[in-house]
Amino acid sequence: MQRVFSIRHPFSLLPAAIAAAALSTFVTHAVAADGYLATAKKVVAAAVRSSPPWDGPTTGPTAQAGKTIVYVASDLRNGGVLGVSDGVAQAAHVIGWKLRILDGQGTVSGRTAAMNQAIALNPSGIVLGGFDPTEQAIVIRKARSLNIPVVGWHAGSKSGPDAATGLFTNVGTDPIAVAKVAADYAVVKSNGTAGVVVFTDSLYKVAVAKSDAMAKVVKECTGCTLLAVEDTPLSETSTRIPQLSTALLQRYGSKWSYSLGINDLYFDFMGPSLASAGEKSSGPPYNVSAGDGSQSAYERIRANRYQAGTIPEPLMQHGWQIVDELNRAFAGAPPSGYSTPVHLVTPENIAADVGANDLYDPANHYRDAYRRIWGK
Repeated sequence: MQRVFSIRHPFSLLPAAIAAAALSTFVTHAVAADGYLATAKKVVAAAVRSSPPWDGPTTGPTAQAGKTIVYVASDLRNGGVLGVSDGVAQAAHVIGWKLRILDGQGTVSGRTAAMNQAIALNPSGIVLGGFDPTEQAIVIRKARSLNIPVVGWHAGSKSGPDAATGLFTNVGTDPIAVAKVAADYAVVKSNGTAGVVVFTDSLYKVAVAKSDAMAKVVKECTGCTLLAVEDTPLSETSTRIPQLSTALLQRYGSKWSYSLGINDLYFDFMGPSLASAGEKSSGPPYNVSAGDGSQSAYERIRANRYQAGTIPEPLMQHGWQIVDELNRAFAGAPPSGYSTPVHLVTPENIAADVGANDLYDPANHYRDAYRRIWGK
């Protein structure tokens, strides 16, 4: 006797009521996945756009004359901190102010000494270049008592005014928005199927906030899998990441298709381990940094070797914004409230976005905008 087999949907093997509920759940999840993917595609399309138009302030107080400001750097060996100081110097020259730059040399004691020296100089304003204001709360309170406004750059886990820490405002790209774009890119590039490992450093509040935001996005993508959140100190990446990369490959194999790091440093030391395991340099795993834009990252992205994207800060533009925010403080005006849009650099747009000097400097004419505001 010839037997006839039919292929049936798995739900048809269940009792009617259970099958209906299961099918409803399946459809709901599918719609949710499709809906989130569509939203993520729009976010990523905006983030990879080259040379977006200026969306910052167009009005504000004219240049306040005769000011002296002090830029206190967390560590001038840090490329981001140094790049912002260059932007502050350029803008201060245009607006007609004097500038002193003090180096905290990468230590709490060094930053404390630099902050106390800044106060002793009796400046018109102070800039915190890349460190948490709570670390220097005593000195900042003293500055406020002397009516010296303090503006931060990457000074905390959020951008904008921060009365709790004594900052007139904190300049930077919103770190949570940065984290979400990085994770959305993994969702989009994988077509909603990414298997993700997130790298963070719990010593920094902003790092935890970013890694939590990335993990949340991955969880919202119903077809994606959050494999692990690895808490690895940035100061130990050179020794930890090679061995950890090998262990992750052994643990997850091909399920590990995307890495999301809070910055580029994790990927500086991952390539050799991936290469020795026979992984293709172009990925997977595809490595994406939620904020940084280091020279080494740009080199990897240009060559499409062991890094698929990074979200750089427009360092020079941030320097100009810092000067504008201080000018508003001197004039008794409120902060601008501006936060720079998130921009994702990938192999497809890096030639247009990053110059030969490995600097992301948006072609949005921000210098002209600030000159018009200041009357310069």
